Amino acid sequence: MPTATTTETFTGFSRDAIQFLVDLAANNDRAWFNPRKADYERLLKQPLEALCVALDERFRARGIPLEADPTRSPFRIYRDVRFSKDKSPYKTHVSASFGYVGANPHGGGYFHFQPGEMYVGGGMWHPEAATLAAWRQLVDRGDGLEALEDPGFTATFGSLHGDMLTRVPQGYPKDHPRAELLKLKDMTFGHALSDDEVLAPSLPDTLADDFAKAIPVFRLLGSLPA
Repeated sequence: MPTATTTETFTGFSRDAIQFLVDLAANNDRAWFNPRKADYERLLKQPLEALCVALDERFRARGIPLEADPTRSPFRIYRDVRFSKDKSPYKTHVSASFGYVGANPHGGGYFHFQPGEMYVGGGMWHPEAATLAAWRQLVDRGDGLEALEDPGFTATFGSLHGDMLTRVPQGYPKDHPRAELLKLKDMTFGHALSDDEVLAPSLPDTLADDFAKAIPVFRLLGSLPA
């Protein structure tokens, strides 16, 4: 069970939080950020932690097989620039991931807060080679793929997407009826959120409603061997 690091009740992000990230994108350096770190924590870090606490309560109440933790779920604002040509020290978004709770903890949910790019989604990004091979075997057999056709999922998220091979992977027929699924290198899904949805105090309910519609897909991906 997550250990709460904040006693704040989630009351919504503010438009000032969006403006902070707009300004950060235009001034991505420590000289600008350091004097405003308290603003970042007040406008973005603390509300995101409170969102995680509120979401975890909803996950458990509704039987959604995800976990939100105010310490582990949020991603850091600091970029890893060791191997990047872009040495900008800060991300210009905040986000959090919510791990799948199951025997094989593959994938999970995701929330992204960025000016002009607010969205919710999930799935598996860059799975290990063995997990990807197991996915292709599952697709080849057609096991459990009705989860991808669940009306709640398709109406909300459409279909799986992600980086893809240009050809059907070796060992499978080129005219395989599920060729597009076989070519996936990521198995992800998502949809955009409006600013009004993200800024509302009801955001935890909005996200929980969306994640609930993806339960069959979370379980399908969680059925893959670790």
